[in-house]
Amino acid sequence: MKSRNPWSWVPTLYFAEGLPYVAVISITTIMYLRLGLTNAEMTFYTGWLYLPWVIKPFWSPFVDILKTKRWWIWTMQSFLGAGMAGIAFTLPTSFYLQVTLAIFWLMAFASATHDIAADGFYMLGLTREKQAFFIGIRNTCYRIAMITGQGFLVMLAGMLEKSTGNIPYAWSIVFYILAGLLVGIGVWHRFILPYPKEDRPQQNLSARDILTEFLNTFREFFKKKGILATLLFILFFRLGESQLLKISSAFLLDTRANGGMFIDTEEVGFIVGTVGILALLAGGILGGIAIACQGLKKWLIPMAISVSLPNALYLYLAYTLPDNLWLVSVCVSVEQFGYGFGVTAFTMYMMIFSEGKYKTSHYALCTGFMALGMMVPGMVSGWIQQQLRYMDFFIWVMICCIPVFFVIPVIKKLG
Repeated sequence: MKSRNPWSWVPTLYFAEGLPYVAVISITTIMYLRLGLTNAEMTFYTGWLYLPWVIKPFWSPFVDILKTKRWWIWTMQSFLGAGMAGIAFTLPTSFYLQVTLAIFWLMAFASATHDIAADGFYMLGLTREKQAFFIGIRNTCYRIAMITGQGFLVMLAGMLEKSTGNIPYAWSIVFYILAGLLVGIGVWHRFILPYPKEDRPQQNLSARDILTEFLNTFREFFKKKGILATLLFILFFRLGESQLLKISSAFLLDTRANGGMFIDTEEVGFIVGTVGILALLAGGILGGIAIACQGLKKWLIPMAISVSLPNALYLYLAYTLPDNLWLVSVCVSVEQFGYGFGVTAFTMYMMIFSEGKYKTSHYALCTGFMALGMMVPGMVSGWIQQQLRYMDFFIWVMICCIPVFFVIPVIKKLG
């Protein structure tokens, strides 16, 4: 391999992995609300954007077979940059909704493909010792991308909304910035990524060989001990959070007459995308330390409670509607910290369950079911909220946190 200092490409690789994901999954929810969509319309349209991550395991083998992972990385980054520019160009038009949704759909596929290539390249481009060293660096850079997109850029959009009075123009500027970042990173990686010897397309594989191996992957996955309980665990663990995630920003932005907090876009970017993400990162770090010290079994129920119980803080906010932004920030941060702490057990269990010959593919299948568990409830969350008040909706979210506690005892018995 051409020698490259990992510091020259690992941070930018995972910053580039996080940026399009947060744009497609998180920024869209705030942007479409500000452009006038209802909660039900926003959650339904943006919920479909999870689909590429749901079905990612079905085309992940082709990233190994066709071209190199290096090629996939910089090509997808350039494509995503072009997509961001297309969004920016289209937003001020009267037909923005149909076109931007189509572009976001293509970008979601490109982002999911980039995830496959980037994670594979990380293992090929670094020795095992360096992989272990940089694991914290890559996760931190991914979170920095989330803060950049969901925090700083949303805050910028809010400031531009105020200064120009033109909401489409404000969000158009944000997506031009995203386009420049991704195109620039794509060019950087085109020249700076190393050339691992193992990073090459698979040769001499017949279509029959590919199909046989592909089917074996699925067959072995569904033959695993405790597969039904595991799938229920994956689908239920984030059932409440999947709906809260879609509605939380809408609640903060909505008017007091509708039961919302009526906080402006800039402040929502600070509360959710900056303070909240930092709390999420802190919770994840502490959760990893807890499991490393005392094991997953001991922490499985406490971490499930950690994901579920802090959701009640949104119920408190809906009931009291406080004017104090710092109090709102604390409530959002505690909820995000609890989620970051608790979801560590969820991730760790999927990794353990995936052990075996097809470890990478089986983990991809687990994450596909995880995305399905986020997609379907998220799509209908806006409609559910519109049938209820925000206060009643947050009670519903709390109820949705209960089913996983019936599955956890079975999970613990599996060993």
